[in-house]
Amino acid sequence: MVFAAGASVALVLAAGCSHRKETPALEYMPNMAYSPAIKAQNEDPMHPGMSAMRPPVPGTVPRGFTPYRYESGDSLLAQRELTNPLPRTADVLGRGQRVFMTYCVVCHGPKGDGQGYIVPKFPMPPSLLSQKVSAWPDGRIYHIVTRGQNLMPNYASQILPEDRWAVIHYVRALERAAHPEAQDLRAAGIAPDTTGSAAPADSAAARGARNAATRRATGGKP
Repeated sequence: MVFAAGASVALVLAAGCSHRKETPALEYMPNMAYSPAIKAQNEDPMHPGMSAMRPPVPGTVPRGFTPYRYESGDSLLAQRELTNPLPRTADVLGRGQRVFMTYCVVCHGPKGDGQGYIVPKFPMPPSLLSQKVSAWPDGRIYHIVTRGQNLMPNYASQILPEDRWAVIHYVRALERAAHPEAQDLRAAGIAPDTTGSAAPADSAAARGARNAATRRATGGKP
């Protein structure tokens, strides 16, 4: 008799544990579980006349974000105060090349001479190999990439700050390759031209000079 009663209790408990409840028996503070949803652009019912999406508190910035404090016309100030924080290494140059070939090549061309894919449908941009651009400090080029200039839009939302500095290093390598020095030619196994005539840009001598200039720009690293 006692055994039969115990077995009955065990069966009842097992049946209770196996039952799957679809809804809770008691909801404590249901407003937290079923709170009214308000779309961000709608009016806040608790604050008439105000959007449910509140603007940032003045003077605050998102975590991990560093605001750029130079305006478009501050190119001279930016070139004096900004310096390239990245070392000129093979990895940095490789990263700069990838970013250049993604965002810059369409206008400036793969060699930086302004012969991009948009030419001649659109006006030819200035050559990055000119003496004018070559003489600009890194800070000025960074400022132009960040704020834009003339027909060039800004790339602040497309290119990360560290990638902008890497691109500048790569542009310097293109400039050095376009105007190789005597030691660059010797490193490429090419005798310096003493006649004053320049080799064609796509000749074997020019390609060797560009490779040698790139190696020298990275401190001899391949």
